Amino acid sequence: MPNLTNIFSDNKPCLNLEVINKIADLNDDPEWMVERRLAALERFLLAPNLSWGPSLAGLDLDLINFYSAAKGGSVTSWEEVPAEIRQTFTDLNLPEIEQRSLGGLGAQYDTATVYHNLRAELSEQGVVFLGMDEALKSHEELVKQYFMTECVPVHDHLFTLLHAAVWRGGTFIYVPAGVKVTMPLQAYFRMNAPAGGQFEHTLIIAEAGSEVHYIEACSAPRYNQASLHAGCVEIIVKAGAKVKYSSIENWSQNTYNLNTKRAVVAEGGTIQWLNGNLGSGVTMLYPMSVLRGEGASSDYLGVAVAGAGQVQDTGHKVAIVAPNCKANVQSKSISFGGGEAVYRGLVKITAKGKGAKVGSVCDSLILNTGGKARAIPVIDCESASAKIAHEAKVGCLEKSAFDYLAGRGFEEKSAQSFLIQGFVSEITDSLPFEYALEFSKLLDLQN
Repeated sequence: MPNLTNIFSDNKPCLNLEVINKIADLNDDPEWMVERRLAALERFLLAPNLSWGPSLAGLDLDLINFYSAAKGGSVTSWEEVPAEIRQTFTDLNLPEIEQRSLGGLGAQYDTATVYHNLRAELSEQGVVFLGMDEALKSHEELVKQYFMTECVPVHDHLFTLLHAAVWRGGTFIYVPAGVKVTMPLQAYFRMNAPAGGQFEHTLIIAEAGSEVHYIEACSAPRYNQASLHAGCVEIIVKAGAKVKYSSIENWSQNTYNLNTKRAVVAEGGTIQWLNGNLGSGVTMLYPMSVLRGEGASSDYLGVAVAGAGQVQDTGHKVAIVAPNCKANVQSKSISFGGGEAVYRGLVKITAKGKGAKVGSVCDSLILNTGGKARAIPVIDCESASAKIAHEAKVGCLEKSAFDYLAGRGFEEKSAQSFLIQGFVSEITDSLPFEYALEFSKLLDLQN
């Protein structure tokens, strides 16, 4: 059970009407959004603590900066981005990657969206790729219809209530029926302030028969004070549509990463999740697929790396409420130096899920330096015709493997890197080249 006694210092909440109104003013919220924020705040302050998961004792919300002073509103040219912020993203190689391989790119710095751009040919096809604050103005009815309604309800858990109250920034994507976006769209979220809080909201709507690949990447420098990331991702996959969502999260170890991600998939639709978690001191993240149309499918591939002082409590959830749906889950974890990797999964098949097929594999690699690994799968099936398979394996890097590679000229560190890269090859093989290379570099730095 998590220890939340310090979530507010001296039990005096720092969140109040003044804070919410300030965020709403910075965001230029319409009245209905302000009302949703205030209702969420009221429920958050009365909500019970989480009753499971890793300790959150080091998280004190009184110390969290819930908003940056800068007004929202992004630009479409890097030259218009303030010099200091532009340099941060240049160091991350974003302008070059955008030119070479992306259909569109967005960038957020702390709680403010600073850049968003979409290739003209996609815009001409009716594709919309904006910061959430801008979409709230230009596509208000769509946002109002889907924002924390049918996909992630406001009251889902303690931190969705917090998110609904203080969210700012994020990404809005709308793909018209039949349009196939062949180049990935990406957003990069940088949390740069000490004791920072980032609460971006991502909303993706893929109309019938459309296709899109969206990549999110995240990072933050390390400080002595705890930071909080409590974003939310909602993906609406209409009939026959296909959405691929890739995320590489590399928060610093002073960050509590308490993110919520969910997709609702209609008949014949497909959601593909690619999830990499390398940073943060504590992560609680379980992307969920709700397959509610006949023949809908979900594919999840995730890897979590837990080093010294880290708890990666991650996994995947699948809910099947329609016939003839399929889901595939592949989860991998690497732990070392006392780090703890926990796979927490759920397969829920209702009586309507006739003919469902679900395969789940959970592989854990423990390096010979005191890592820990656990698997907590839950299967709840009400359909007699469903077929479910679950497999979990735990292993170490064997001395014989090192001896074999040493005989071929590998030094010990290089041999370990080679073996780890092989263990996660499904992830790197599924990423565009630039991101696969960056992911491999991050793994080497982590180990």
